[in-house]
Formats: sequence, structure tokens, C-alpha cells
Amino acid sequence: MKIKLMKQNDNFLKRAIEFHGHLGPYLVLGLKAGNYANEILGKSPFEMKVIIETIPSPPQSCFADGIQFSTGCTYGKRNITIVRGKGLRVRLKKKGKKLTLILKKEIMDKIKSLLSDKKLLEKLAFELYSKNIGELFDIK
Repeated sequence: MKIKLMKQNDNFLKRAIEFHGHLGPYLVLGLKAGNYANEILGKSPFEMKVIIETIPSPPQSCFADGIQFSTGCTYGKRNITIVRGKGLRVRLKKKGKKLTLILKKEIMDKIKSLLSDKKLLEKLAFELYSKNIGELFDIK
């Protein structure tokens, strides 16, 4: 798979794509959310707990791979869970600290509008990768 990657964090994104199997907007959103959580709560794959509320099937569930890759939380450690919900919300907890990220409706609507075009979805994924977290999620 040959993909032109952005200069910043090329290796991180490339490894995430290899882990997940392809580049998509939900993978990128999971990476962004997980990296932000690591900054705020501190990366700790054994102490952090993650609950993702969304439709528990692709493409939305691809978000979980981005979270797993960036935070180190995994299904095997039983510290990441997906529950059925509308939209996309992720709650992260570590040692009494909590962080909630809610995907902005306009981002989800943009993804939905492009679902039939893989090339445009990849282009959108790169655009999302370059955005600030506050442009993508409401943060609580």
C-alpha cells in the first residue's frame, strides 16, 4: 500500500494504517482523540478505561482501532468497550480523571456524504488529521 503521508507524524500514521488495514476518517478521528487523551490524562494503557458510544459496526467502529493504536487500550486488556449510541462519543477515564469527546455533527455529516467514494474519504482523512482537536470534537 503506497500512500503519500503528511510530513508530520508520517510514521505514526503509516503504522496506524498498517494496523487497521486502510486509511479512513474514523481511524484518523480515533488517533486524534486518543492522542489528545494521552496529553490530558497521561498515556497509561493499563490504567486508562475507554467507552466508545457509536454504531458498533464499520465505518464508525473503525474509530476504536484509532483509539487502541494511540492509547494502547485494547479489547484483550478489557479496558476498551463499544456500546451502541447515536453519533460518536468517547469517554476516557484514568485515576479519577475523566475526559469526554463528542464528534461534531458537521464532521459526521461530511463523512456520511462521502461514504460511496473511497478516494474522497481518504482525502478527508488527511484533512481531519491536520485539524486541531477542537475543530473535530466538543470536549468536556
